Amino acid sequence: MQTEPVPPWAGLAAGVASDEEIIGRVLGGEPGLFELLMRRHNQRVYRTVRAILRRDDDCEDVMQETYINAFVHLKQFQRNAQFSTWLTRIAVNEAIQRGRKIDRRPEGHLPDDDAAAQPANDPSPEHTTYANELSMVLESAVDALSLPHRVVFTLREIEGMSTAETAASLEINEDTVKTRLHRAKAQLRAQIVQRLGAACPEIYAFHLMRCDRVVSNVLKQLGRKGRSSGSPDQRR
Repeated sequence: MQTEPVPPWAGLAAGVASDEEIIGRVLGGEPGLFELLMRRHNQRVYRTVRAILRRDDDCEDVMQETYINAFVHLKQFQRNAQFSTWLTRIAVNEAIQRGRKIDRRPEGHLPDDDAAAQPANDPSPEHTTYANELSMVLESAVDALSLPHRVVFTLREIEGMSTAETAASLEINEDTVKTRLHRAKAQLRAQIVQRLGAACPEIYAFHLMRCDRVVSNVLKQLGRKGRSSGSPDQRR
């Protein structure tokens, strides 16, 4: 009976190794361990991209570009920062670039003003798989926020990032994060805000099947790049 191959990160999956340790081993000649970093951070990367683009259509492509960009430039990661923050910043930039390419103005940038929210697009079929109806109602309400408020709300309240980490990810100051979060909450209906607690983990959920698909596609692309250019940061 043929057994499934053991992934290179199997011994680290329990969370014993830090992101920084894994990065060191990737750069030291174990590129297969990059898969563990993707699986650890897929949920946050997806939610970040989804908050900017609002629809699922382009999210997986942008996620793949984010990971490839991160892998190629992995040597540029500064160890005094959190890898998750660095990766989130890349995801934000990739999503904004995709928004500009598909001409979704004003959603293609993060303006500083208090622009009026645009009506949310109809929910995608995938929404029907979400755990409960409240999650869908809340997701629509978050989608209706203006882009600056939607992204800050997603990172702070849904993803649970700190004010400092959110500011670093979006390259804005902490006071701006606090202001945008306050305004985002003010724009949501009071009864929905009061019911956020249990529902937040289900918002923009990134399910295992999609996680596997993104990881598989990235690994295939990195394999092709590796055969032609070698290790991270050797390609220009």
